[in-house]
Amino acid sequence: MRVTHPFHPLNGQRLQYAGARYNRYGKRLLLTADDGTVWSVPPQWTDTVAFDSEVAMGQGRSFFRVVDLLELTNLVEHLAAERRCKHIAKT
Repeated sequence: MRVTHPFHPLNGQRLQYAGARYNRYGKRLLLTADDGTVWSVPPQWTDTVAFDSEVAMGQGRSFFRVVDLLELTNLVEHLAAERRCKHIAKT
């Protein structure tokens, strides 16, 4: 499989498929590099998933996809809520 994410350190390199796993964020592919290092990457960062039309339309000008920014927003809101709860519990 080829890593296609433009900011991944292995972008453009082919790695051997070693398996898949799931975590709370979804499916991850386990890929083995030539030196034996196992990398865990989302399928959409490889050539196994159809090319993202949003990325194609952006012609490489955008660093983030809308879906990624929305996911980041949810994560920040979740972490902020946890922090507020911990702060309230201390008082």
